[in-house]
Amino acid sequence: MTNERRLAEHAARQSYGRLLSLLAARTRDVAAAEDALADAFAAALVAWPRTGAPDNPDAWLFAAAKRKLIDAARRAQTAAQGEAEILRGVEEIEAEMSAEKAPDHRLGLMFACAHPAIEEGARTPLMLQAVLGFSAERIAAAFLVEPAAMSQRLVRAKKKIRDAGIGFDVPAAEEWGARFSTVLDAIYAAYGVGWSDPLGLDPGRRDLAEEAIWLASVLASQLPEEPEVLGLLSLMHHLEARKPARRDREGRYVPLDEQDTTLWRREAIQEAEMLLRAASRMQRFGRYQLEAAIQSAHATRAFGGGADWSAIALLYEALAELTGSPVAQLNAAAAIARRDGAALGLVALLGVIERHPHLQAYQPYWALRADICARLGKQDEARACYGEAIAREADGAVIAFLRRRQSELRDRT
Repeated sequence: MTNERRLAEHAARQSYGRLLSLLAARTRDVAAAEDALADAFAAALVAWPRTGAPDNPDAWLFAAAKRKLIDAARRAQTAAQGEAEILRGVEEIEAEMSAEKAPDHRLGLMFACAHPAIEEGARTPLMLQAVLGFSAERIAAAFLVEPAAMSQRLVRAKKKIRDAGIGFDVPAAEEWGARFSTVLDAIYAAYGVGWSDPLGLDPGRRDLAEEAIWLASVLASQLPEEPEVLGLLSLMHHLEARKPARRDREGRYVPLDEQDTTLWRREAIQEAEMLLRAASRMQRFGRYQLEAAIQSAHATRAFGGGADWSAIALLYEALAELTGSPVAQLNAAAAIARRDGAALGLVALLGVIERHPHLQAYQPYWALRADICARLGKQDEARACYGEAIAREADGAVIAFLRRRQSELRDRT
């Protein structure tokens, strides 16, 4: 691969969202800006190996995309979005682009993707496409959706931004409300899709966790005083640190408390801890900081200690109180079982299921109940619970793990 091609591909990753948001900030036409930018990157792959890479790749790409955008407007000849309107928009930002530091509208683009007018199921995919440049096909594969259906969802979302005049202006912090949480949730959802492919065997999900971390880093660079962004970054770095230990050499699932901590990535843990400390100094605590703190309490195992189950139980209880999440309550019961013993853990677990009976459709509830029952010597109940967990699991490696645990009960009997 030539140096010019590597530079073009690097610019595609580092600059795509910034250039797209810059092109679409005035016109609100994300789809037209995407088409123009795609043509500009294609032109760079042809021109740069021949003429050499420009001193300012972003300015070159912006100029090429601007020309494509104007040409498209001239061909369209529509009343709503004609050449004059496109020209007005690009002329406003052309001077800014040639300045020493061009404006960065990516944060505004993220807020636009999280706008309440955008259907909930399209927000994360739209952010992946608009800010990272993912294709509809790759997003569809990651979210297990038919490509045609995902393409239609994204087209509708972009049309909504254009037709509703959704701006890329970042609202004042006191007006963020649910939109800011939606931005964070969308990034974490993207990470979760990548996390669910620990071996990197699915082309659609491969590297998605890394891209989500990069996207959160972009957000942190623009909102350095927002602790929840740092909390989200810390959480993802803690989870990524354990990625090499989540499967053994044969690809078998390894639960957290049985993982080989020598495989955990120390540099990722240290980065996570630094981010969490920075967030805590701001004294404004939220969901992602609590979740990162829980992972930090697990990470003590990497440095010769045991998991701090007392802290984990308290943090899960605080998280449940803050969010009202039944899953947080379930995890609190699991931590209580480790801190105070299986009998008290079972009491806590039954209390959760009494308040939230719908959790009986949730695989981790049955796996946890099976583990607690096994520790209490309730072998028949434990076997039945493992069976319920197996019936609700889709991951083959996790199913094999649950069956091994179920089989160990028979052997013990």
